[in-house]
Amino acid sequence: MQPRKGFTTAQSNEHQRRWTEAGWEHAIAHGNYDRSRERLNFEIRKGGIVCPIDKSRSLPERMAENLRERGIKDPNEGLKEPKFRTIADFILSGSRDQMRKLAFGDQKVNYEAGFNEDNLNLKRIPAIEEWVKDIYRFMSDRYGEENIIGFYVHLDEVSPHVHCTLMPIRDEKFAFKKIFAGSDKYEFSALAAVNERWGLNRGNAIASDGSTRHVSTEEYRRMLTEWSVNTLSDLKDKQRKIDELRKQIDIAQRRVKGLTTMIENLSAERIQIEAEIAALNAQLKTDEMNHEVILYQISKLKEKLTATEQKLADKEEKLRDADHTLAELRDEQASMESLTEEMREKTREVIKGAQGAAFTRISDTLLSEMLWNCSRLLPTLDSSQRGIIDAPMIEDWANNGVELMKCAVMLFLGYADQATQIAESNGGGGGSSSDLEWGRKPDEDDRKWAQRCIREAQRLMRPAQKSRSSRR
Repeated sequence: MQPRKGFTTAQSNEHQRRWTEAGWEHAIAHGNYDRSRERLNFEIRKGGIVCPIDKSRSLPERMAENLRERGIKDPNEGLKEPKFRTIADFILSGSRDQMRKLAFGDQKVNYEAGFNEDNLNLKRIPAIEEWVKDIYRFMSDRYGEENIIGFYVHLDEVSPHVHCTLMPIRDEKFAFKKIFAGSDKYEFSALAAVNERWGLNRGNAIASDGSTRHVSTEEYRRMLTEWSVNTLSDLKDKQRKIDELRKQIDIAQRRVKGLTTMIENLSAERIQIEAEIAALNAQLKTDEMNHEVILYQISKLKEKLTATEQKLADKEEKLRDADHTLAELRDEQASMESLTEEMREKTREVIKGAQGAAFTRISDTLLSEMLWNCSRLLPTLDSSQRGIIDAPMIEDWANNGVELMKCAVMLFLGYADQATQIAESNGGGGGSSSDLEWGRKPDEDDRKWAQRCIREAQRLMRPAQKSRSSRR
């Protein structure tokens, strides 16, 4: 689900495929759209009715009409810059293979971008409509059918999916936070029940209970380990299938080659027989003495020609079947290799994320350990020893490391106001005042910028110096 502060015409055009020729060319060049399947797209209208997509009104127009009929004001109306979240834009789908099966059954589909003429006879399977109607009922019951302004089903991309665009209205008022904030956003067990009968199983839960949105480190580690084991097993299984497909393709290629050679030989044999029959027919006109013998020879050659043609027809039919089998095997191999590469890429991303998370956790723990040890060591040092190290910095981090880190992170991300708020909420007064504009310098790399953010965070977190009024 993507929250939006309104909906643009360009976004609406994508949902409705309301494109000009130039728009289609741009979409195909930069996306995975197949224009030959665009005719299979549909929408669900009020009452759960399956209809062709109505392109006469854009989603912004539908939204305005809906609000006007209900007497509800768009809170962003009249604002120079919209600031209220008035749209919840959902994409609903499932595993690619199962979604394709629901949409197209066992039909052969070309999923490449462009205009695929081999898809022109493709039909939409009723199962996809029934699944979509179930999803529509779920979304209507949960968020109110009157709030849905667009419910479009796309079958012209790589994986079939639904775009559900709705307004977060409750009690005739926009209430995005009330509807979507908190754990309620993650509790979709009812949707899982709807999908289960369509062969779409629920994934891992985002939270282990309703009290938190985040899993514990141990649970995350367990889930990651389980995911890794399953994924590696799937990758090995898919690699085995790819190897088997390669063997089958090799056999199919040899069969095609053998049949092609047989057809070439039979075709040459047929030409030779036809030439012999033609020669005997010519001889028949001039050689009356051997008339019977020539007719007999012609009869035998015609029998041989018939047998050859039958063999040729049989081999041509077998070649067509072999070509079809070879094409299917190659398609299956390409699909399997593509899926395998996607899984490998996902594995690389997960490993990279896990390494980053581990590095952050270890760095945080190491810093805490060092600061704790330094805070214990400082009181034992004399003035000359303390002069060797930056004692104030160590004391600051030892005593207030968590808040200092938060403040430094906000500065690093460019959120100076939020950093100041953190400092002030923890008794900081900003140290000595500075009129210089805060921000990253053009020639600063990440490390230098981080160092400066750390120093600025320390300055902000220091208590304000109280001014003393002079006594007279």
